[in-house]
Amino acid sequence: MSGQNEVPRRAVLAVVAMAPVALAVGAARAQTTGQAPASRGKVALVTGSSRGIGAATARRLARDGYAVTVNCEKNRDLAAGVVREIEATGGRAIWVQADVSDPSAVQRLFEENERAFGGVDVVVSNAGIMRLAPFRDMTDADFSRMVDVNQKGSFYVLREAARRVRDGGRIIALSSSITQLRSPTYGAYAATKAAQELYANILAKELEGRMISVNAMAPGLVNTTLFTDGKTPEQIAGFAARTPHKRLGEPSDIADAIAALCSGDGAWINGQTVFANGGVV
Repeated sequence: MSGQNEVPRRAVLAVVAMAPVALAVGAARAQTTGQAPASRGKVALVTGSSRGIGAATARRLARDGYAVTVNCEKNRDLAAGVVREIEATGGRAIWVQADVSDPSAVQRLFEENERAFGGVDVVVSNAGIMRLAPFRDMTDADFSRMVDVNQKGSFYVLREAARRVRDGGRIIALSSSITQLRSPTYGAYAATKAAQELYANILAKELEGRMISVNAMAPGLVNTTLFTDGKTPEQIAGFAARTPHKRLGEPSDIADAIAALCSGDGAWINGQTVFANGGVV
């Protein structure tokens, strides 16, 4: 019996071994022949995308062929700048000011996107804020605002995404590797980010049959103002030294990981939390 199975088994192993080569050859062929990316004609909406990870994600998805809606709460000049960058490279983009903690503003954000581009295929719920303090010192105002923006705001965005994302699309909620690091002073913030992982896992199940993949992306130590503000250069260097690569992540590192989830090759990753942190946890 084992002799009869040997040839098929070897054939299967050969096919498995060749799969990565075939993918690489296919990608190289697409680049050298000038084929349009599969995302050409599709639309992405990225909240909190006037700077940092959100802006890098908007630029990366535009480079991949998506028309992009950039969102900000206050930084209108920065949001407009991201749109100009995208348009300068031949992409299509608009920016919409909307506070994600306001459900009516979130609805308007999606409506503006649909007026401009006709629909949406990818939603990245990235908008978020961070307030740090030990439990005993956390103010009601700071805690409430984090819940309003990070937890409620992302819920409102994901709710609209569940209603509007076209079949075969992608929905991504930004969590954080702090849910695993669990450092002192991060308790309230980490709780709002852990919610993203639950949202993604449950929403993935609720959208069964529509071929929409829903995941949480959990960055680690990233060189953004959200992370670096309030820290000394020595503290930042200390954090960087904790990573195996001995550096902070860059917004583009996270944007690349998000783009991978949005690609055709990312379809089978669904209901998961993807930790893009350079190995810090």
